[in-house]
Amino acid sequence: MTFSLVARCPRSGQFAVAVASSSPAVAARCAYARAGIGAATTQNVTDPRLGPQLLDVLATGLSAEAAIAKVAGTASHLEYRQLTVIDRQGHTAIFSGAQTLGLNAAAKGENAASAGNLLANTNVPQAVIAAFAATSPDAELGARVLMAMQAGLDAGGEAGPVKSAGLIVVDRQAWPLADLRVDWHDEPLAELARLWQVWHPQMYDYVTRALNPEAAPSYGVPGDE
Repeated sequence: MTFSLVARCPRSGQFAVAVASSSPAVAARCAYARAGIGAATTQNVTDPRLGPQLLDVLATGLSAEAAIAKVAGTASHLEYRQLTVIDRQGHTAIFSGAQTLGLNAAAKGENAASAGNLLANTNVPQAVIAAFAATSPDAELGARVLMAMQAGLDAGGEAGPVKSAGLIVVDRQAWPLADLRVDWHDEPLAELARLWQVWHPQMYDYVTRALNPEAAPSYGVPGDE
């Protein structure tokens, strides 16, 4: 019920993860990222415990492939799980269990990996990866990921209507640089892109406000004079 993308920007060191699904609130259950460590998804018949576990393993210095192998060694009902992960070197790994639902597929590219289940066709993940590779490496990672996810939808997306989507971008801080969700909407990826356009121009300002309020720009709200 989901297609996704994990990605890394070698220029900035940022990681991003985006997911879209016919189920509600997909990002709350499926998308995980940690600054300086990597990003992961846990999808299909989702076990939300597996995303943080993958990141914990990456934090020990193991690779994406080793993280999936280690988590798979202890996870229950693994045949129902679909996992993706990207590590700090940009290496990726994907696992799709034997009980992954419907048409399912996965694809890898440079600093990116995509997987999906209950897809309209098996070309969707490759369309996501191709679109990501075609974006400018100088663009913001969040924008690149959103364009790639839209390409996946345009290539067919899920067999059913996509109703929720989410994006997480992590930079250098312990909290996300961007954490945007559309939990139920007729066009969630378009709405997510609209939220990005609102958030992106001020997202670094919020980091400055947290770290050094004296250097922060004005809030731009009534009464802030």
